[in-house]
Amino acid sequence: MSETTATSPPSSPPFAARRARLARQLGAGGIAVIPTAPVQPRNRDNDFPFRPDSYFYYLTGFAEPNAWLVLTAEGQSTLFCQPKDEQREIWDGLRLGPQAAPAALGVDEAFAIDTLDARLPGLLENRATLWWPFATHTGLETRVDGWLQQVRARARLGAQPPQVQRDVCAPLDEMRLIKDTHELSTMRRAAQISARAHIRAMRRSAAMLRAGEPVREYHLEAELLHEFRQHGAQFPAYGSIVAAGANACVLHYRAEAAPIRAGELVLIDAGCELDGYASDITRTFPADGRFTGAQRDLYELVLASQQAAMDATRAGARFTAPHDAAVRTLTQGMFDLGLLNSAQHGTLGDAIAHRHYFAYYMHRTSHWLGMDVHDCGSYTEPGEKAQTSAARRDPPGGAGGEPLLAERPARVLRPGMVLTLEPGIYVRPASGAPEAFWNIGIRIEDDAVVTESGCELITRDVPVRASEIEALMRA
Repeated sequence: MSETTATSPPSSPPFAARRARLARQLGAGGIAVIPTAPVQPRNRDNDFPFRPDSYFYYLTGFAEPNAWLVLTAEGQSTLFCQPKDEQREIWDGLRLGPQAAPAALGVDEAFAIDTLDARLPGLLENRATLWWPFATHTGLETRVDGWLQQVRARARLGAQPPQVQRDVCAPLDEMRLIKDTHELSTMRRAAQISARAHIRAMRRSAAMLRAGEPVREYHLEAELLHEFRQHGAQFPAYGSIVAAGANACVLHYRAEAAPIRAGELVLIDAGCELDGYASDITRTFPADGRFTGAQRDLYELVLASQQAAMDATRAGARFTAPHDAAVRTLTQGMFDLGLLNSAQHGTLGDAIAHRHYFAYYMHRTSHWLGMDVHDCGSYTEPGEKAQTSAARRDPPGGAGGEPLLAERPARVLRPGMVLTLEPGIYVRPASGAPEAFWNIGIRIEDDAVVTESGCELITRDVPVRASEIEALMRA
């Protein structure tokens, strides 16, 4: 995502190829209309930093606001964008402009954004199917209706509106699920930057505590943000989690002002966004660089469960395979460490079947990763029917606790898919948990690219073994 798009536009080949691929899926007479994201006000006289819509950026590589892409089944691409305006550019920065857009972006033609409403009805006339992103932009449906009404008003002149409307997100989700070489290259660079940021935060924590300086969560967040920007990442991919001590047992905790104390663990879940692509890393480490016995026991268990998940991640396996492998390892470890017991929870199989592990591990092991940190793409295999009609309720933190009317076959993993592997364990004070483990939260997360023979972890530039973390923090 270029920060000065008018002077350094992205190269067009990957974007032109994606547009051509989508055009082939629109069907005879199809046309797609895709807007970028709107500018979001932050307060009375200030906006949030602009980030383009992921679908729009995937097809154009264009990062300016107030832009739309129109694509036909014949492959004709039209961009609507902000016109050149010397006065606005003094305030807001250079604009690419419609005249330069075709050569810079590889689109066939471009027009000023203020002509969109006048030109769109004509482009929609006598097209068979209109594709647009459903339920993604507030007010878009109303705007589409307005264009179609203008087409209908010309019925006496032979103009007919599209008879079918379809969600363009569906084919784009499938396209984005398999990353191309351009995407994987960007994601590897994002992963390297994020790994450096985690290392910087680990070292800073130990150094400040050794120096007797007070350390707070926001100090480590500052180290993350510094490293992201130092190496060219435009944004954090999501709100950074920096959780000290018991705060690590809150899954979506944000970096606040809590003190970081020697003897406690710190959980950092943070990643940068580079050129529109996210990274997502979690590491849990001792604030002063030394694991205690109880901390190490739980840490080694989570690390073993991640290894089990990694071993299960390969082309041809189901998306659920890494989670099932991690759960089995974690649940056995809970028995071994006294968090679960056979008298109350039965056998390993019983504990898994009845989800007794949920007291300590309540989220899924993986999600898709790409332009969005929880990226698009179905988690069930297209074309495969449900195996059973028995209703059940998915666990909290799974699919949101919603009732599932049928067991839907999980997605088959294929080379080029990217997912996270992030098992964890969270022990809050409770009568059934040994007190030595209370208020310990541990998660280990890496980003995995599916390959034919297994998976490639692209985030392992930051250490993960307990001994390696301790050595790093002593340096």
